[in-house]
Amino acid sequence: MFSFKRSERVRGVMQREIATIIREEVKDPRIGFVTVTSVDLAENLQHAKVYVSPFGDELQKKNTFKGIISASNFIRSQLAKKMRIKKLPDIHFVLDTVPEEADHINQIFHDIKEKEANLVENEPYSDDSESSSD
Repeated sequence: MFSFKRSERVRGVMQREIATIIREEVKDPRIGFVTVTSVDLAENLQHAKVYVSPFGDELQKKNTFKGIISASNFIRSQLAKKMRIKKLPDIHFVLDTVPEEADHINQIFHDIKEKEANLVENEPYSDDSESSSD
């Protein structure tokens, strides 16, 4: 017996196929480099949220997302041709901001480490081993 639910298998196939369709078949010039980060699929396979993370500056990201939304019917039709499923779920694209948030958090941690290192560097050196008595 399979250890995965059907929805999990379908979700994985959808993620790979949508990424391939966007990368290789969508010809919208607004679409730059984009990653399909995840797909949330309802247990009943009726609805899917496809999270995409475009790369570039804010304008490029905005234009890429607009291009994906504009091409969503084409993406869905191509996906229907590639997947062996009776009824393809309704697909809703969502802009994924998690990678940007993770980068921001990493930058905060990096800044904190740098400040701590500067504090330690600027502290006067004291050797506690010499002041202890036997």
